Amino acid sequence: MSSGSHQYLQNSNAKPSRIGDIEHLSQLSEHLSALCLNQEYSDIVLVVEGQKLNAHKVILAARSDYFRALLYGGLRESTQDEIVLPDAPLRAFKVLLKYIYTGYMFLTTLKEDVILDTLGLAHQYGFQELETAISEILKQLLALRNVCAILDTAHLYGLENLVKVCHNFLDRNAADILAHESFLQLSQASLVELLQRDSFFAPEVDIFRGVCNWCKVNEDKDDLVMKCVRLPLMSVADILSVVRPARLVNPDTLLDAIAERTNIRLSKLPHRGQLLIDENVASPKLGSKVISGELMEYLLDGDYFTYDMEKGYTRHAISGPGDHGIIVKLGTPSIINHIRMLLWDRDIRSYSYYIEVSMEQKDWVRVVDYTQYNCRSWQYLYFENRVVQYVRIVGTHNTVNKVS
Repeated sequence: MSSGSHQYLQNSNAKPSRIGDIEHLSQLSEHLSALCLNQEYSDIVLVVEGQKLNAHKVILAARSDYFRALLYGGLRESTQDEIVLPDAPLRAFKVLLKYIYTGYMFLTTLKEDVILDTLGLAHQYGFQELETAISEILKQLLALRNVCAILDTAHLYGLENLVKVCHNFLDRNAADILAHESFLQLSQASLVELLQRDSFFAPEVDIFRGVCNWCKVNEDKDDLVMKCVRLPLMSVADILSVVRPARLVNPDTLLDAIAERTNIRLSKLPHRGQLLIDENVASPKLGSKVISGELMEYLLDGDYFTYDMEKGYTRHAISGPGDHGIIVKLGTPSIINHIRMLLWDRDIRSYSYYIEVSMEQKDWVRVVDYTQYNCRSWQYLYFENRVVQYVRIVGTHNTVNKVS
């Protein structure tokens, strides 16, 4: 290859993968882009919202299995010069058509409703890579004003990964979304699924108020949404002063909720709690604190290096049945399934212990029982997901003395 040819390749922004290859993709995209909506060489007219759009069968068919079947699959449309696309939004379809001809789409210049319509067209016409790419961009654009619309769209097209991201966003912003005007546009199916999540955490009375506002502008068929409100989680005062006056729940249901609240063990109630993935919820920055035990300030300080016999660790005296042990109060009711803790390990002693959790310190549930084992050093403890606010660690045996 001559030096002149080499210089030409550099100036044309080509990026040959090997010597002898030439890539002029930008020129190809530019030339095809010039054909988009151009009557020149057009052999098909697509009618969208009454507007006629010139197109080229071979390009549409090459880019989409949907259009290939429509235009060359022996259907009635394959013999027509004009085809009406009744369900396609015009602005979004023009965006998609430009993508078909060029492979480019600039979503940052589009309004969110157009992006969602384009996502729908990408799904309808089988552009899976485009569907995935738009979904990834929508994840970055999530906000209170649009998350409900994005969630409904993700449900409609079966985009489970996008649904999961929307749910996580809504979980983290439950209190704010309940009071936001966009909440009223959420579909019944999406709202039911959201309210069924234990991790959609806000005071239940606030959830009820949000549902009441939703019911004012939407039809709650078969009371599916209202049935998702967990009335027994409310105080009796809230049930009587907030729920009853709304007249959206029949009196028998109210009485059942009060009875369940009063008579059933608290651990059996369907609690909600925040869900922080791979984050330590027993942290002072999240409002957690130790409320029982000796030298309480050391348990949650994160320092597991500088401790000795006198300081740097939290402990309690082992006196037998009825020990309160060490109690941690989490800043917010939380969904947990894992506890990691360090037992004193500066000598040869081992410990036996159990761990219980509770919501209100009245009804404790044992999730770890190591009373028959001798344990040392780091403990990695797993159990079923539970909503808790209090964690109690009770030592039952120490191989050296009566301190745990």
